[in-house]
Amino acid sequence: MVILRTSPTSPYGRKARIAAAVLGLQELVKVDWADTRASEGSLYEQNPLAKVPTLLLENGDIVYDSRVALELLDTLAGGGKIIPADDTRISILTKQAMADGISDAAIQAQIETRNHPEEHWNRTWIDRQQGKVDRTLKAFNDHPLPTPAETNVIPDCAQIALACSLGYLDLRANGDWRQNNPQLVRWHEAFVAQVPAYNETQAPEMLERS
Repeated sequence: MVILRTSPTSPYGRKARIAAAVLGLQELVKVDWADTRASEGSLYEQNPLAKVPTLLLENGDIVYDSRVALELLDTLAGGGKIIPADDTRISILTKQAMADGISDAAIQAQIETRNHPEEHWNRTWIDRQQGKVDRTLKAFNDHPLPTPAETNVIPDCAQIALACSLGYLDLRANGDWRQNNPQLVRWHEAFVAQVPAYNETQAPEMLERS
């Protein structure tokens, strides 16, 4: 049994949850919700960064962050499934890093606006993070990833990461990304239709809106 510590809204934890589903590891991976805003608790003991996802293995090993978690899950499923073993590996890992960067920047901007009254926001910082989001969205819009159906295989780590980052923008940025990225919207719609685990891992807040 692998214990997956995460939170319902984390795009990184969602990556691991979707990966476990598409790899057929649902019976092996048990989700255990963690309070990522607490200043102490078991997550701090398990991971000095107190970040999710954190995976607890039967042999006592502890694994983090999401990219390492996906490597582990892919290995448990036999390898070469969501992370290619061929010459496309580095390209797909790079695109995963790009997709994760959308969430990284969006979260940094959100922390600034959540933790300070508006008159004290560091707007230069917020604009810098939004610029990272916008440029990366444009890159994926101009050069869309294939959908799982187009490659006739389960989604790879880059596709999973991108879908989760777009889902996070829907959750925290009211879906504003959709206005200027029509090809990316179509890609996201196709991913959602082709990967049931996407809707199965929706944050409760998103389910309440639907």
